[in-house]
Amino acid sequence: MPGLTVTHIDHVSVIITDVARSRQFYNGVLGLKEIPKPKTFDFVALWYDLGAGHTLHLLLKNEPDTRSPRHFCLRVTDAQAARRHFAEHGIPIHETTLIHGADRFFVSDPDGNRIEVLQWLVPYDPATAGAAALD
Repeated sequence: MPGLTVTHIDHVSVIITDVARSRQFYNGVLGLKEIPKPKTFDFVALWYDLGAGHTLHLLLKNEPDTRSPRHFCLRVTDAQAARRHFAEHGIPIHETTLIHGADRFFVSDPDGNRIEVLQWLVPYDPATAGAAALD
């Protein structure tokens, strides 16, 4: 489409209800690097640098989002080690539908935001692993 060239996802935002609890999860359990939010923000938000120009934004609200299939995905180098890491932190792991060439599962943050954890064992090839028709 002329005039619109999407290059990548810049950031993902999720709702949190407790800053200290969320910092413990995102800083402590996930080991993400918190960075300062923009000075112009007059509301509570935590920003995390995910590398390669990607960020995660946590927005403080009174109530969490409703449960849904919405999620963001963190790519890891070793899904089995990630499973052990979450188990050591008492975080339940939810296995999910297989994707050829991938090892993946879901966890949830303290507010119920779903996080997919994914290791590509081989690059995704839509020619061999994709559905026959786009739905």
